[in-house]
Amino acid sequence: MTSNRTQLIARLSILTALTVVLGYYTKLPTPTGIVTLLDLGAYFTAFYFGRKEGAIVGGVGAFLLDLISGYPQWMFFSLLFHGGQGYFAGFKGKARYLGLLLATVVMVGGYALASALFLGNGWGAAISDIPNNLAQNFVGMALGYVVYYAFQKKGS
Repeated sequence: MTSNRTQLIARLSILTALTVVLGYYTKLPTPTGIVTLLDLGAYFTAFYFGRKEGAIVGGVGAFLLDLISGYPQWMFFSLLFHGGQGYFAGFKGKARYLGLLLATVVMVGGYALASALFLGNGWGAAISDIPNNLAQNFVGMALGYVVYYAFQKKGS
């Protein structure tokens, strides 16, 4: 008999793999990196399972996507920023809106700061990527909610 923990690990592994594939095949280059649909997987997982699971799928998925896409300089930043995004997006109840705001700030603000301060791209490039990252975040949030809602309706 399979334990619940083993089932959860298997589900998170599959969601992480799907998130990486979705991100890899929908990537658009920007001046300092890429814009993808990776956030959809992080948001869906956070909405469906919760904070810890959203952090795992968001962080590990982004880390692996950067590795295979040729952006290794971003891997650890992506692990932190998309992991934080997934964590905060998993807030429930009255804290949901605060969580979504924090998820957006962590991802968009984190990438801007990392680009300008740690990777030497300068503030011009960092600021020019903010609209792209905001779009990626909000599209991922919206699509993640649509998929979550579809799974909730189907299960009822």
